[in-house]
Amino acid sequence: MTALTPLIDPDRLLDVLEAETALIATTAENTDHDQPVPGCPGLTVGETARHVGSVYRMVVTWIRTGERPTRWQRQPLDGEPVEHYLRDGLRSLLGELAAHGPDAPCPTWHPHDQTYCFWRRRMAHEATVHRVDVQSAVGGPITEIGDDVAVDGVDEALTLWFTHRLAALGVSGTRQATVAVRAAGHTWLAEVSTERTVATPASPLVAPTASATITAAPRDLYLWLWGRSPVFGDRIDRSGDLDALTQLWALLRLATR
Repeated sequence: MTALTPLIDPDRLLDVLEAETALIATTAENTDHDQPVPGCPGLTVGETARHVGSVYRMVVTWIRTGERPTRWQRQPLDGEPVEHYLRDGLRSLLGELAAHGPDAPCPTWHPHDQTYCFWRRRMAHEATVHRVDVQSAVGGPITEIGDDVAVDGVDEALTLWFTHRLAALGVSGTRQATVAVRAAGHTWLAEVSTERTVATPASPLVAPTASATITAAPRDLYLWLWGRSPVFGDRIDRSGDLDALTQLWALLRLATR
């Protein structure tokens, strides 16, 4: 069984998870919880913090029981501040993840990556994306995302969500196309057909045959893949078939919703 190898040190992922969650909690404490989140219509700052805290609890339960929870705590206790609920969930999750090596076996929702590293990576990016959400809602400065984190997040979005999640949902494209996705010397080929979607790393030294190419700084590409920037925003360089790029964007919205 082959795990999905992250492009970042697994211990760094624990640091990212802790730091990004702290930013979510601090931001929520200092703003109106009813402030809407631009990247997730219908979601507010308070609901985002609550959502992340509940996801952490779900993961801990899944790891400890070996079964995917069908019922899990989605709300803080009566009178419990949502920031406390979030931080308490983080403590349990970090304790569980740090107590086991990244390659140790662990139940997950990916059939080919049943390791603790899966959850280290998944939760680090869960926290990073939602941290951007709550900071965007406030309207102040957005804390930078390290290039190493963003590149790993691009790889996760393409190899986990675009490749595996769409297949699990039974979703494919409406036309055949290949998009070359480039950032910081890395290239991935996102292939779409009416039967499947799959993204694979490619050598940046080889000019791929692609319907279209999208290139951006790691942070900008990361947020684009997660739908946190416009489909054809100014920070994204694109060339080739715009319909192929639009199809990629639409498929990613289904994969990551």
